[in-house]
Amino acid sequence: MSDTRFTGSITALITPMNRDGSLDFTSFEHLVNWQIEEGTSALCAMGTTGESPTLSHQEHHAVIERAIKISAGRVPVIAGAGSNSTAEAVDLAQHAEKAGASAVLVVTPYYNKPTQEGLYQHFMAVADAISIPVILYNIPGRSVVEISVETTARLARHANIIGVKDATANLLRPLQVRRAISKHFNQLSGEDGTAVSFLAAGGDGCISVTSNIAPALCARVQADWQAGRLTDAIATQDKLLPLHDTLFCESNPGPVKYAASLLGLAGETCRLPLAPISEHSRKLVRAALVDTGLLN
Repeated sequence: MSDTRFTGSITALITPMNRDGSLDFTSFEHLVNWQIEEGTSALCAMGTTGESPTLSHQEHHAVIERAIKISAGRVPVIAGAGSNSTAEAVDLAQHAEKAGASAVLVVTPYYNKPTQEGLYQHFMAVADAISIPVILYNIPGRSVVEISVETTARLARHANIIGVKDATANLLRPLQVRRAISKHFNQLSGEDGTAVSFLAAGGDGCISVTSNIAPALCARVQADWQAGRLTDAIATQDKLLPLHDTLFCESNPGPVKYAASLLGLAGETCRLPLAPISEHSRKLVRAALVDTGLLN
């Protein structure tokens, strides 16, 4: 299990919704197929960008199952299985395994602020409950608590815990994690703007929000870097930077869903408490799409 590695541009999929807030699986199917055709190396469903906090368990299961069915083995599917309840995270992870997911992404428990020991026991409980790989998701900006390097190294001793999605934007972290862990540990950036810098620090790829709407460009950055075309990778990243910045002008996934609507990929509807983005933000998103060459 420790040899499992995810690389390249991995899309943190939006969950398309109809105007009434119901799930739009027609658009979801088109989105998944388009992602694969454009060079996305893996798909991550039901993470933050997929609005997992506001979907019911039945809907969550349905999105995971549909992503696996549509991808049909063409690319791996990483299933979001995070919760601030360990029992709930275990249940979601076990469903993902039964559905055929390639791995699960488990976010740091939010709101209840566990200690490092609590984090350790939480992730170990999930890893012990399934046989597919577990990717830790470290995002202190949303969860408040952060997985320390020491706790990451301790967790990495478990055969099923194979990597981390790092959304700390701390570019010392991948260096520190590599030094602390003896086996290969799959390090994936969770910050689009630092994708190239993260690769330079020894990372393997990026779980990307921007790739929902610019999959070919995001995949090109990763492919060029891996092929040693560093100048090309940096040039494409520079081209994408205005989009990376603008897609976080309001809480994700509001801006990226609006961008998807402008490109005809899906509607912009998010579930409350995420409100429609402001007119000012709409202008910023549209301008970034034009600047990047994705919209005339």
